[in-house]
Amino acid sequence: MATKPPQGDPVQDAPKVAERKRAAAGLPAIGHTLRMAHQQMGVKRTALTLLSVNQKDGFDCPGCAWPDPEHRHTAEFCENGAKAVAEEATLRRVTPEFFAAHPVSDLARRSGYWLGQQGRLTHPMYLPEGADHYESVSWERAFDIVAEELTALSSPDEAVFYTSGRTSNEAAFLYQLFARKLGTNNLPDCSNMCHESSGSALSETIGVGKGSVLLEDLHKADLIVVAGQNPGTNHPRMLSALEKAKGNGARVVSVNPLPEAGLERFKNPQTPKGLTTGTALTDLFLQIRIGGDQALFRLLNKLILDTPGAVDEEFVREHTHGYEEFAEAARAAGWEETLAATGLAREDVERFLRMVLDSDRIVVCWAMGLTQHKHSVPMIREIVNFLLLRGNIGRPGAGVCPVRGHSNVQGDRTMGIFERPEPAFLDALQKEFGFAPPREHGYDVVRAIRALRDGEAKVFFAMGGNFVSASPDTEVTEAAMRRARLTVHVSTKLNRSHAVTGARALILPTLGRTERDLQASGEQFVTVEDSMGMVHASRGRLEPASPHLLSEPAIVCRLARRVLGAEDDVPWEEFEKDYATVRDRIARVVPGFEDFNARVAHPGGFALPHAPRDERRFPTATGKANFTAAPVEYPELPEGRLLLQTLRSHDQYNTTIYGLDDRYRGIRNGRRVVLVNPDDAQELKLADGSYVDLVSEWKDGVERRAPGFRVVHYPTARGCAAAYYPETNVLVPLDATADVSNTPASKSVVVRLEQSATD
Repeated sequence: MATKPPQGDPVQDAPKVAERKRAAAGLPAIGHTLRMAHQQMGVKRTALTLLSVNQKDGFDCPGCAWPDPEHRHTAEFCENGAKAVAEEATLRRVTPEFFAAHPVSDLARRSGYWLGQQGRLTHPMYLPEGADHYESVSWERAFDIVAEELTALSSPDEAVFYTSGRTSNEAAFLYQLFARKLGTNNLPDCSNMCHESSGSALSETIGVGKGSVLLEDLHKADLIVVAGQNPGTNHPRMLSALEKAKGNGARVVSVNPLPEAGLERFKNPQTPKGLTTGTALTDLFLQIRIGGDQALFRLLNKLILDTPGAVDEEFVREHTHGYEEFAEAARAAGWEETLAATGLAREDVERFLRMVLDSDRIVVCWAMGLTQHKHSVPMIREIVNFLLLRGNIGRPGAGVCPVRGHSNVQGDRTMGIFERPEPAFLDALQKEFGFAPPREHGYDVVRAIRALRDGEAKVFFAMGGNFVSASPDTEVTEAAMRRARLTVHVSTKLNRSHAVTGARALILPTLGRTERDLQASGEQFVTVEDSMGMVHASRGRLEPASPHLLSEPAIVCRLARRVLGAEDDVPWEEFEKDYATVRDRIARVVPGFEDFNARVAHPGGFALPHAPRDERRFPTATGKANFTAAPVEYPELPEGRLLLQTLRSHDQYNTTIYGLDDRYRGIRNGRRVVLVNPDDAQELKLADGSYVDLVSEWKDGVERRAPGFRVVHYPTARGCAAAYYPETNVLVPLDATADVSNTPASKSVVVRLEQSATD
């Protein structure tokens, strides 16, 4: 049966460390999945719920955005997906009585793990100005409070409307419509903090800011490069795709500062072999220094250019622009600088080159390890250069594959959640709804925090997520949020953002993916878009956690009616009653969604069009795929310092902490650890098991400190360290961002390690 939540915060000041694992999944994953699911849901509910995850007539996993295969397993979920479902479908409840017993000052002292373990929110809750306790409030009063603050603003641009990647297509479309009818493009989202660099680079080079492959392309590839990504923890079902590709003859190159168990060996728990030996995945591991990827691919491109017959000259001639300038820059790459930037051995780079030259079809996959650096956009452009040279975009088994982290983060952007919308999207919105949307660009995440900090934004409304914990420069972010007049969070569960509030605050509890959505016209479904542009339906099966919950579309529609008034001509009430009417409007506004309702009724949904993939047509400014020739960059490391990357543990999804272990890395019962190469540790006189404060160094001279981290000697790349977020977000300066995309540079933070007062 399900267990009660922890009463007190677990002590985390003595993490246990064992040998890291060399394989992922297998029997331990099954055991861990069932144990955590039973704790949250009980045995019967676990079985009923998990068997609906990612099924064609079930609900989309609220975890990652990895696509579903055409033929589904009975158990079409991974360990971390099951944890995400269990946390949402939990039998634990956070009631008004809980808030009466726990003042906000108490909640602010609690860990994110403890907050999340308390269960599902059941009632709308309101924190009056000057109060320390949330109190129950009616939905009508909650919407009145939001309307009071929004209508009191001197400009709609003093409001910020944030979106998490969990939000459905229907809710996202309605949300951006409401914000733009109000008069602002302040629509930051979690993409700003993750794959904004990917979208920026791909839009410029191939004309579409999304990946160019489908799931079957991985199965057909000769070579798959996985760079800056840990699929064993962050996208575990990807391991099944790599296993199938290996079975078809593909080879896999892993480019990462850390060895990761999931890329070493995959023990597929759905096969007899997986329960014993498993499948070795990586053929070549390039343990690159943090931020050295652009230098690696630039040299690789030079070597391809220098190899007779290696360039697909017909493709380059017919489909690309800027080749000569790129080639001149690439030929200037040298071995000495590249090896210094990457920390790699020459023989490993040469082996990589041989694998490339032996492969006709290449896919490059990446995630946050590439997107969260100052030079992330030129880094990803260089990968595009690499693929263009040999014609590896626009044919089966080849292309770019940015792996999205949250289940509908890509769909939200497609629906118009973007602070810099394309004029064509606004034109279509204007034509369909008969109003003039604002054209001035709005705030992304970093600019929104600055605006709140500087008093230029006064209302913050979040559709899902945990903004405070996800954002950089924790102390700055929290101080900025506390300057707001009103903070509002549409949430399923308690998190730290509910304890860091404006003068007034609201928590609006909403349905989860797992729950039935019954509206006036009958039972509803929503839709999502996965990481490869497949759109499909999601139908919850469970009774709602509370009769006082509203769906996200219902919340937006009721808020819009209250704020915009009865005279507004958008049929918000009709949209709330029947989501099919929302999809009819999406079909007329968003390209690729024509005949939306009929197409999404097909089991498994449909693929959105992608001109580079489908037609080898590149809708860029030049009309062709663009080679680029940016200068090579990589982080400089002062003597006695380390380059820190923030990352997840295995018991974590984004800012949601499921447990205090990182099984694959050998860490138990604690999260405040810093992984340091043993040779670096020896030079810095850091004993394994000693405690240090992490202090970041940046050009503003501000001291940012994360205290009390246990040193763990670990096989990281030399000069590099790693520690978990959100605990280390405090070290990332708000203004340390990627050029072009403005994404926080959380993967290349210069730190010094000082002996901790707790040691």
